[in-house]
Amino acid sequence: MAETKQGLLSIIKSYPSQFWVANTMEIFERMSWYGWFTVMALYVTGSVETGGLGFTTETRGALQAIVPFFLYVIPVFTGALADRYGFKKTFITSYFVMIAAYYLLGQFTTFPTFFMAFMFVAVGAALFKPVVVGTVAKVTTEGNSATGFGIFYMMVNIGGFAGPIVAGIVRGQGWKWVFVACSFWAFINLIIVLTLYREPKIEDSQRQGGLQKVLDNMVEVLGNVRFFLTVFVVLFALMFANLRIGWFEHFTWLHCAIFVPVWLIGNAVYDLMLPKGSGQPTPAGEIKRPAMMKRMHCSNWRFALFLLIMSGFWTSFNQIFYTMPEYIRDFTETRPMIEFVQNTYDNTLEWAFGARDISPAVATINQDEQAQIVHHLRAAIDGGLTPAALEEASRELLHSKVRITPDALQVAIDRGGGDVDSITAGIMESSRQFNPEFVVNINAGAIVLFQVFISFLMARFHRFTTMIVGMVIAAVGIGFAMFAGTQGIIGLGGSIWVVALGLFIFSFGEMMASPTSQEYVGRIAPKDKKALYMGYYFVAIALGNLFGGILSGELYGKLARDMQRPDLMWLTFGALMLFTALIFVLYNIFALPKHKAEALTP
Repeated sequence: MAETKQGLLSIIKSYPSQFWVANTMEIFERMSWYGWFTVMALYVTGSVETGGLGFTTETRGALQAIVPFFLYVIPVFTGALADRYGFKKTFITSYFVMIAAYYLLGQFTTFPTFFMAFMFVAVGAALFKPVVVGTVAKVTTEGNSATGFGIFYMMVNIGGFAGPIVAGIVRGQGWKWVFVACSFWAFINLIIVLTLYREPKIEDSQRQGGLQKVLDNMVEVLGNVRFFLTVFVVLFALMFANLRIGWFEHFTWLHCAIFVPVWLIGNAVYDLMLPKGSGQPTPAGEIKRPAMMKRMHCSNWRFALFLLIMSGFWTSFNQIFYTMPEYIRDFTETRPMIEFVQNTYDNTLEWAFGARDISPAVATINQDEQAQIVHHLRAAIDGGLTPAALEEASRELLHSKVRITPDALQVAIDRGGGDVDSITAGIMESSRQFNPEFVVNINAGAIVLFQVFISFLMARFHRFTTMIVGMVIAAVGIGFAMFAGTQGIIGLGGSIWVVALGLFIFSFGEMMASPTSQEYVGRIAPKDKKALYMGYYFVAIALGNLFGGILSGELYGKLARDMQRPDLMWLTFGALMLFTALIFVLYNIFALPKHKAEALTP
């Protein structure tokens, strides 16, 4: 007798209340994270006078590389702790950490203290991630889990869409309110978990082993202690190259380029000196060797290679959040978007109510920034309105979301008759820019609207084809900004419509490649170890954050800021995505056994 498939409505009704509680908490957690992370580049590189930290682009890139890397690595351990001590206790701990950490982000202004607070945000999120996913997995069944995780992915993007909007609005009152808002969303989650969340059943077998079991699994999936040590030293060298802090104050990229090959060659030579086969698991009855007396051993080289290849996808993907906000602020003329939104808003009001009103707050300038505008105008006037003074004022005004050329600034000053308040009002009216976080939000908005349709459409195609086509489309989208055109930091800058179209195109590539890439793990994993291997997929995301942050800071600093060639920067990121797609095709042909390469059918 044929099995009757459930309809969508009946599937939705089949979920218990805990499913919806977990999804609600996911929305608020994402509102905290993306509410902060989407504006992070603007805050960290913004001038101290306008409430920012005044860090360099390179330092911003390093922060976005190091902290998110650990955010995606730590859940390997925190998931085991949650199984042992309970999901509810882990949720409560994570929310207390996030409430404090998000608030402290806005209080600390030096690199060491800010880095510490940001790392605590990562710890809170790392406690949360495995528990919320684990809850969804435990309260869904084989019959409704696919739709359940589809709903969960949509909730992720709802939070990712709403968070930046709220952050963009409240930062008009001052940066401190962004951090207050992020802490508030974590506080809401604390109330939810204390009043509505019930502990799902955890089998006794899951509570056994703890961290030792996690370490054993890491050896089984990826490699032994020597392998991890060798790899992590390389990653740490990349993290601290050119960061110029503490012991690494004089450690540059040149030093890193020398150290890494020497380290790898040294480990290879050391391996040749050890007994043959000492990297393999010790057979029963054989004398055990200390971990450092064993050769490096990669347990599943195909899976390790897959993670490294996928890190290229995530490296390019992350530029939407790492690089795009700063690029929009510094290089993109967004006034046409403000005019479009204002006209649409006014026309809608007139059609609905027969009256026009002011446009919504799409471009906020807080009091500190307004005071800074006045400061730079006075400096230009006191400087005798020389070309150098006008150019310096024009450059500085950019950090207050005011884009105006030196010539246009001269005209505004002439029209204002020398009165700073009149000049300021005129400049703010004619030169205000659309908040970068609102533009970047095109990505999350497109996913919320089209993900279900794209998933349904792609279900008829081979999964490998879906991934490759998705990467190619994402490459076109991420590289599209190179066609925006720009006259440099001072000038009209790139077209906002070209940038927006690129973000929209990229979103469709993401919707195809990102969800399918996790499903693709099943073709590499041993049949009885699929869940275990799926957990380690996040290593690719961690590496993508690390490489993405480093490249963002260095390429933006060297190509966009110093050479005034942001087009070369976006060309590089687009080419990286295309290169990843090419390498993935070769991997599928040559690295995978044929039966696995053909296993993932429509």
